[in-house]
Amino acid sequence: MKVLDLAIDVTAAANLGEPATVALSVHLPDPDTIGDIPVVCFAKPGGGYSRGYYTQDLPGPARGGQAEWHARRGWIFVSLDHLGVGDSSLHAAEKLDYTTVAAGNQAAEQEVLKRLAEGSLAEGFPAIVNPLKLGIGQSMGGCMTIIQQGRYHCYDGIGILGYSAVHTHPPTKPGTPPIVAPWLPRDTLLKQPLVMVNPRPVAEFMAANQNATTDFSAMGWGFHYDDVAPEIVAADMVHFARGIHDPSLHRGFTPNPWNSFTTPGAVAQSCLAPGAVAPEAAAVECPVLTAMGERDVIGDPRGELRAFKSSASVDFYICPRMGHMHNFAGTRELFWQRIASWGEWVKIWRTAATR
Repeated sequence: MKVLDLAIDVTAAANLGEPATVALSVHLPDPDTIGDIPVVCFAKPGGGYSRGYYTQDLPGPARGGQAEWHARRGWIFVSLDHLGVGDSSLHAAEKLDYTTVAAGNQAAEQEVLKRLAEGSLAEGFPAIVNPLKLGIGQSMGGCMTIIQQGRYHCYDGIGILGYSAVHTHPPTKPGTPPIVAPWLPRDTLLKQPLVMVNPRPVAEFMAANQNATTDFSAMGWGFHYDDVAPEIVAADMVHFARGIHDPSLHRGFTPNPWNSFTTPGAVAQSCLAPGAVAPEAAAVECPVLTAMGERDVIGDPRGELRAFKSSASVDFYICPRMGHMHNFAGTRELFWQRIASWGEWVKIWRTAATR
């Protein structure tokens, strides 16, 4: 197995009026394990996280990380940092809306596919022509996977992991105040006047919970199951407590290898609003896997089928003893196995569809 860290120029696609690059890691398998139908999987992280969520050897069982796990089984696994995240170029938060972030990701992924087809991605690695293309994303990464597929129809199948195409909402521990997130429409993000369509519930929540905030610092219970060590939970959640939309609050601190102190601001501000990705989800025609942990951010798990109106195949999976941050869970290998088996089904579907 070989790992490549690349920075892809996406200046033209992002159209920001300034240089833009997407950072990514490519886990290349042993060519002997690729099989008759090569699989290229593009993976996107959630808000407050970087591609390290997939590439790092996170605390817990199944050592090596998700990218390595799939690569050792023959997949070419590509983990991306969105624009404004991790090692990708940083830009003013209000510029990083759905259109811009999706365009940047799409351009970077197409360049990887081009280099694979040319045999120029890595010396000695065979050319990969007409692979099975999968897109997966956790949390906000799932949001952007839906957006990208709905607009570009670039994947043969998409795995939406811990994100709801209907309404994404972080849970809290029973007996504690629920989180009340502001709902911001996509077209008014980070502009003046800022539009919040649920001001009354937010105001009532703040009045009833004087010490509470809406920055989601209470999300640890839903993000990590009980068997995750408390020190790991604390280390992972601290960036939410400081705030992930204001980099100045993190000066002097070093993020965990799986975290990012910055987000694509305009996306992060609205991706929790009900129906935020409804048009793109309805346009998805390929097979979909909607998968989540036992504790996760999907209010009505079995209602996800309704969002993907154009897809003839929507698989569903709830992984036991797992919180929202799937790759920290003691059952994470079971989750990865479910993704792998779904990928085998997508191979069958594409072969039948192209006959």
